[in-house]
Amino acid sequence: MTVAVIQMVSGTDIAANLSCARGLLEHAAEQGARLAVLPENFATLGQAHAAHIAALEAQRQGPILPWLAQAARDLGLWIVGGTIPLPPAQHTQGKPCASSLLFNERGECVARYDKLHLFDALVADQQGGYKESQTYRQGQSCTVVDTPVGRLGMTICYDLRFPELYSALRNAGAELISVPSAFTASTGAAHWQVLLRARAIETQCLLLAANQGGVHTTGRETFGHSAIIDAWGRVLAELPRGSGCLTHAFARAEQATIRQRMPIWQHKRFPVAQLPCAETEDTQ
Repeated sequence: MTVAVIQMVSGTDIAANLSCARGLLEHAAEQGARLAVLPENFATLGQAHAAHIAALEAQRQGPILPWLAQAARDLGLWIVGGTIPLPPAQHTQGKPCASSLLFNERGECVARYDKLHLFDALVADQQGGYKESQTYRQGQSCTVVDTPVGRLGMTICYDLRFPELYSALRNAGAELISVPSAFTASTGAAHWQVLLRARAIETQCLLLAANQGGVHTTGRETFGHSAIIDAWGRVLAELPRGSGCLTHAFARAEQATIRQRMPIWQHKRFPVAQLPCAETEDTQ
């Protein structure tokens, strides 16, 4: 089945971002995609009021969740909704989580993953450093869920640097892994593709890496180079910069052959980290 990866250059105007995303999702559906992945912060990048957005969305007064549900229904697509801020399921106050939601083709939210690893780092770009922990709280578990395309593990951006999470997803049966991201231009140039290919090779999974890609209205620059990478580490499709849509047919039988011929999961000498991993979580 065909999968799609969406690249954007989102800004602070939510309505404009959603309009752009809708057009790209329509293109994915026209290409026969059954599952599409939007980038991190697809609906708003640079918005300082994450807690306010989270509260509105949780109270069903915000625009983003209804938009995702409607797009999935209209287009008959399973959609990984990049990330949006949402309150943790067990809290109503304080910092939100950076949450990636999966909507099925009926517009139902069937899975949620809250970003485990928050990007607190100094970076050689115009901004100079990032501290996501000032705005967001960490997630507590990983998420794996069945889709019509295959069993999907969910990750977000900075997670890419932590192979133990990807091993836990493969151990839970993942065949595909979504990676909505907003990698900076400098870190992306150094590490983006090599990390994606490494995670794909290590897990023998198809990686669906949807990145932001360009200069944003805030002045921030993201790397782009969204990609679909197979279990052998081959880059099947890539988009260097700007907004666009990548599609590719998931060769599930070929993946099974790769895993059979090189059965690395049977050869492991050390246990895989036992991270809490639920098939689905509360969506709000």
